[in-house]
Amino acid sequence: MAANYLVTALSYLIQTLMSLYIGAIMVRFLLHVVGADCFYYNPLARALVSFTNPALRPLRRMIPGYKGVDWAAVLLMLGLQAVESLIISVLYGYLPAPLPLGLIITAELLRIAVYVFITAVLLQWAFSWLMPQQYNPVAELAELLAEPILKPVRRYLPAMGGFDLSPMLAFIFLNLTLILLVDPLFDLARSVG
Repeated sequence: MAANYLVTALSYLIQTLMSLYIGAIMVRFLLHVVGADCFYYNPLARALVSFTNPALRPLRRMIPGYKGVDWAAVLLMLGLQAVESLIISVLYGYLPAPLPLGLIITAELLRIAVYVFITAVLLQWAFSWLMPQQYNPVAELAELLAEPILKPVRRYLPAMGGFDLSPMLAFIFLNLTLILLVDPLFDLARSVG
C-alpha cells in the first residue's frame, strides 16, 4: 500500500515538473506564433528564453524553423511529453501502444496550450481591472497571448456600458475546447489502448 503512495507522489512530481517546462516552451512557442517581439525588452520573456534555450538551442542547429513555425520547439514539446507519458505509464505498470501514446501526447499538448490561453485571458482581465495604466511584464505577456483570442470575440461582442465581456466569452470557449476536443482525445486513447 505504501508503494502506491510513493508511485502517486513520484508521478505527481514528474508530471508537475515536466508540465511546467513544457508549458514554458509552449508559452515561448505561442508568443512566436502571435508575432510578439517582446523577447529583448521584457524581463519575463528574457527569463523564459534563458530557461528554455538549453534544450532548444541544440535542436535549432539541426531543425530550422519553416514558414514561421519553430519546429525545434514543436519537436521538443512532443519529445518531452512522450518521455513524461512513458515514465508515468511505466510507473503504473503498463506500456501504451504507439497509437494511444500518440493520442495522449497530442491531448496533453493541446491541454497545455489551452491552459496557457486560459491563464493569459484571466491575467489580462485581472490586470486590466487592477492595474489598467501600469506597466507590468506579466501583464504584457498575458495581453500578447490573450489578444488573438479576444480580438475575434470583440468583433461580435462590443463593450457594453464600459464593460468588456470578451474575456468571459473567451474563457467559456476555451473551456468548451477542453471538453469537446481534449477530453474526447483522452477517451479515444483509453478506448484504443
